[in-house]
Formats: sequence, C-alpha cells, structure tokens
Amino acid sequence: MPTVPASRVPRRRTPAAAVVLSVAVFLGAVLSGCAYEYSADHWDDESSSAAPPPTTDAALPQDPHLNEPVTGEELDDWVDAVLPDAEGQVFQTGFGTLEADEERKETTAQLPKGTYALTLACRSTRRVSFSIENGEDELVDLSLRCGTSRVNVVQLAADASLSIKVDANAPANFAYRVSRI
Repeated sequence: MPTVPASRVPRRRTPAAAVVLSVAVFLGAVLSGCAYEYSADHWDDESSSAAPPPTTDAALPQDPHLNEPVTGEELDDWVDAVLPDAEGQVFQTGFGTLEADEERKETTAQLPKGTYALTLACRSTRRVSFSIENGEDELVDLSLRCGTSRVNVVQLAADASLSIKVDANAPANFAYRVSRI
C-alpha cells in the first residue's frame, strides 16, 4: 500500500498570543532605554546624603546680583545695553536711580503727532512701575519685572507732551526711551 504524505495543518495564533507578543515587544523597547549608571563616589557614604547639584533655568540670571541697582559708569553701561540704538528719531531718553518707595516724574518735550515706541527697562530685585500719560489719557500702566525690556507702541493723534512716572518699592535703576517709528 502506498503511503500518503501527511499534510501539515498550519498553526493558528490566538488573539491572546498576539496581545502577549505585542506587550513583550513594547516592554522590550521601553526597558532597553533604561540604564543605571554608577558614579565613582557611589559607594562613598558621605556623598549619598549630599543634595544633588542645583539645576539652573536658562531664563533666570545665574548671578543673583545682576538685578541689583548700580551707579556711575556701571549705570551708563547698563543703559547702553538695555536701550540699544533706536531705528527712528529719538525724542527723549531718561534713566536714573530710585530709592525704596521713591517716585520720579518727568515730562517729555512737545512731540509731533505720529507713532512712537516707548522702551522701558529696570534693574532691581523687585518690580518697577511705569505710568505714561498723554494729558488725561493713560497710555501705559505697567509693573515691569526687572531684567527685561519692554517696548510699547503708541499713536499720538496730535502734538503732545507725555508725563512719565516711575516708582519702585525697593532700590532700583530705571531707563526709558521715547522714539518715533
């Protein structure tokens, strides 16, 4: 009698087997990225109780003294840095030092109607408030976080003189520029 070759029946994978295989592949990929590194002082008992080095934020100054007010040539250098050359015609630049709870008021010369950039900056461990008015109209009312500069664009419909008020709760440097765009 001749032999009949046995036919192979293909194996069927069950849905549970597919799930197990998928989970195994996923965990293998996730866990392959994990590694533990030992440092040279890992076994030193004193270093294990020490706090990790502080992290730094790129947006914050590295030196805590960067926002402390300055005088003399340092003040002039700071003003040059925070009020770079303006593109338009500069009508007025003002800067100075304020003691805690001091307020300074200044008035610009007569400005012709047009569009102006008001650049404001301060240097202090606290915020500095700027208020700029055109007569009864308040154009800017800003409590500025020091260490940054702010540019406000305003439109003057007619010739005007601006009143600029700067005050601080802590010692501060301030700077502003009024330039026509």
